[in-house]
Amino acid sequence: MASTKAEGGTLVIAARIHAWGAPPQLDEIPQPVRQPGHSLVAVAAAALARLDIAVAAGTFAQLPPLPYIMGVDGAGMVLESESYPAGTRVRIRGGGVGTGRDGTCAERISVPDEALYPIAANVDYCTAATFFSPCATAYAAVTLIGRLQPGETVAVAGAAGAVGRMVVQLAAAGGAARILGIEADREHAAQVLPAAEPRWGPESLRAADRTDLLVDMSGGQQLADLVASMRPGGRAVLVGYAAGTEVTLNLPVLLAADVRLLPMNLIRWASKLDGAADELLARIAASELTFDYVTAPLAHVAHHVQCLRNSTIGRLAITIKSMEEST
Repeated sequence: MASTKAEGGTLVIAARIHAWGAPPQLDEIPQPVRQPGHSLVAVAAAALARLDIAVAAGTFAQLPPLPYIMGVDGAGMVLESESYPAGTRVRIRGGGVGTGRDGTCAERISVPDEALYPIAANVDYCTAATFFSPCATAYAAVTLIGRLQPGETVAVAGAAGAVGRMVVQLAAAGGAARILGIEADREHAAQVLPAAEPRWGPESLRAADRTDLLVDMSGGQQLADLVASMRPGGRAVLVGYAAGTEVTLNLPVLLAADVRLLPMNLIRWASKLDGAADELLARIAASELTFDYVTAPLAHVAHHVQCLRNSTIGRLAITIKSMEEST
């Protein structure tokens, strides 16, 4: 699948949503014309995840006009720009890309310069496209909000997921004495990284498993049990609610334990994450941290979007092979 020449200009292939909740269609559309303050980018990889599914369903707070190109995150090479030399390798995020305007899942896109971040030559495009949300979330939870101290015991609820696996790695690198990887059942607990001690269900925590820091991706009623197992003065960072959106807490227990509940809003911490993101990406490229994703070609995007909707796969990198042909 490649860009083609047509009367009046170049045509490119894009994965577009034409109706909320509908599958993406591969459309042949005119190559975008770069506007002032924007760069024309040949996309090598476009990331798709839960946020993209929410936008495509029409349920996200900010929505682009239909039809629109999917993809909040991506990576590729600059073709034309006032701000970056041609050939600059970049990752793409922000500037309303994929939420308020067309996204990254196309052979070539015009991107606000504010949404471009140069990447090193040793960083592969798929990793650059997919890493930010789970890795930055984990970093904010462990370092900025949770303020992990060496020697502490950390519990990670949802430890087998993309964010959870990165939390485990960052907690280990940050000097945690023990890391408890909590999942709903034994099958998922078996997928917890070796740096963590697997547990399945909050009831599996023992009296000796008193924790200083909880990073909770699961939510639901189990949060009450996890909070009850914490040491006085502990911190519970609330990241997600995959297991439920509501919880009933015993206030006398919470007050006696003096546990702080710390909701995490990634947007609020965005200004402090740019430098951290570059560091995390460098550590992944150097194999100091590991990060997993599924790859698929642009031709198969509709099938894999349905898999994302069914939660049968996690973070997805759509590979776009025409980039080399355009440089």
